[in-house]
Amino acid sequence: MARMTGTAARAESLLGQGVVSTTSVAGGDICTSTRLRLTDGHNAIIKTRPQAPVDMFVREAEGLRWLAEAGGAHVPEVLAVAEDCLILAWVEQGKPTADAAERFGRDLAATHAAGASTFGAENDGFIGLAPLPNRPLPTWPEFFASRRVMPYVRAAVDRQALTLEEAETIESVMRRIHEFAGEAEAPSRIHGDLWSGNIVWGADGNIWLIDAAAHGGHRETDLAMLALFGAPHLQRMIDSYDEAAPLADGWRERLPLHQLHPLLVHAVMFGGTYGARAASAAQSLLDGTSGD
Repeated sequence: MARMTGTAARAESLLGQGVVSTTSVAGGDICTSTRLRLTDGHNAIIKTRPQAPVDMFVREAEGLRWLAEAGGAHVPEVLAVAEDCLILAWVEQGKPTADAAERFGRDLAATHAAGASTFGAENDGFIGLAPLPNRPLPTWPEFFASRRVMPYVRAAVDRQALTLEEAETIESVMRRIHEFAGEAEAPSRIHGDLWSGNIVWGADGNIWLIDAAAHGGHRETDLAMLALFGAPHLQRMIDSYDEAAPLADGWRERLPLHQLHPLLVHAVMFGGTYGARAASAAQSLLDGTSGD
């Protein structure tokens, strides 16, 4: 294996030990990931990005540590963090299994149950490279509308990823969000960007959380993100979660509400049909109340 001199030297300066070898890790379009074999025999992964947004890696490290404190879903140990990189303990990958999915459902329920002090977080964060406003608000509907959906509606319109008519459909849902949000729940400790690419099926039989946009939010948000882009053995995960921490009535009907934010983020970042999909999700909520 080759040794990437610059990457290895940066890791050594942060870890205080030598790097024997480095190997490029495939996947990911935001950061460059490199596997490190260390002199103590352990492996790690370093994520780097030239001119990364200020505090991007710091916020990610804080979120991962906060999730790990819950003692629920598995999170790789943060070994070091700086403005230009993040170093995590290496997770050896395995194959998706129903048993791992079942364990993960229970583990995720435990993470959520650890709770948060508020809806939001002490600092703003990132979802990918996109900004994630986190200034707390007292209720989830207020937080979701003001900090998650409306900033991205405006950004999507500015970037012509959302038409004014589509924006109005989404805004109509936000004006009536209390009708769609279900019964109030206390803030949950959520991952915040829980699509299948941000979980690692470990060779140890556990699922590990990575690339967190962690904050105090609604637990249905994580489940909606998994459902939006799909995951192996998804139904097993959800069934196990529901057994450990029963979901409120109507949670499936609320999935489109929680999916508005990731769809709008994708509309801003990638364009394509994501804006139209967000408007369609909003319209499905409005249609569900027609005639009431």
